[in-house]
Amino acid sequence: MGQTITFRPTKKLAAWIGETAARIGVSQGQLIREHLERARQSDNGARKFMRFAGVLRGGPRDLSTRKGFSRE
Repeated sequence: MGQTITFRPTKKLAAWIGETAARIGVSQGQLIREHLERARQSDNGARKFMRFAGVLRGGPRDLSTRKGFSRE
């Protein structure tokens, strides 16, 4: 196994971890490892652009309406 990491979940999160691990029949550590692996694999940078969502203020509602870009 790898490095040991300690974290302190909230009571609500700890209860969810315990209940979910018992329900699916794996250890709490295995449940956490699987979720972290899934998060790591899905975080390939594809969502980095979302930090700009809603940033453009005061501009046109649809950028395609800008002069030179619309078909009107």
